[in-house]
Amino acid sequence: MKKINLAVTGCMGRMGQQIIKSAKSDKDFKLVALTENKIINKKILGVKLEQNTELALRKSNLIIDFTIPKCTFQVLKIASKLKKRVVIGTTGFTKKEENLIKNFSKKIPILKAGNMSLGINLLMYLTEITASSLGNKFLSKIFEVHHKHKKDYPSGTALMLGKGIALGKKRDFYSLLGKKYLNKKTFPFENKINFNSIRKGEIIGEHEVKFSSGKEIITLNHEAFDRALYSEGALLAAKWLMTKKPGLYSMRDLMNFK
Repeated sequence: MKKINLAVTGCMGRMGQQIIKSAKSDKDFKLVALTENKIINKKILGVKLEQNTELALRKSNLIIDFTIPKCTFQVLKIASKLKKRVVIGTTGFTKKEENLIKNFSKKIPILKAGNMSLGINLLMYLTEITASSLGNKFLSKIFEVHHKHKKDYPSGTALMLGKGIALGKKRDFYSLLGKKYLNKKTFPFENKINFNSIRKGEIIGEHEVKFSSGKEIITLNHEAFDRALYSEGALLAAKWLMTKKPGLYSMRDLMNFK
């Protein structure tokens, strides 16, 4: 396999740093571009840090983006012009922004996932199956825990799991979106999907989906111990995406779930 010339945006962020570390030990990748929104006079593995420009990203085959929505669209505009593939791990997009990403995917291959972990994507699939099997008699809620540095809540993964419930119920996710709690000891089941986010310590990530009929509770959960599982998942997604035509893909496509 020919080496993939890789660009990493948001390279000084926690995930950016982890992707660089994982790519360094993966013989299928050559790191050719590293970008940040601020000018930083620094080199990592011999690659100079730059801002998101056509010149900086031109030499790449594929871009991995774990940043913020504003930066992601900056990257997508450049990638679309240069015909570069993009793996998006950024979260927090609005419904309107999700539709904009779909428009970009008509021109270039894009794989977007709220979480790059194979285990989490299996959890979403199981969540969808469970929601479909249990039907509307069961209420659902989602609990997640992350490190104290994480600013957004609910996490992109928690929202992704919420979408899994909506898919299972054949409902629009935004119509099922309930209350968003932060650092609550308990939170209720209601007709909509409620979320509770805990921010403490250096926890990598814990996610739990509960279904209740009032007479029984079914719990699906996932716990992450090493941030490398996300970066390795992103690199796996990058390799998979190299053979794809323009379109919007997910880890579900990569894992060949029906």
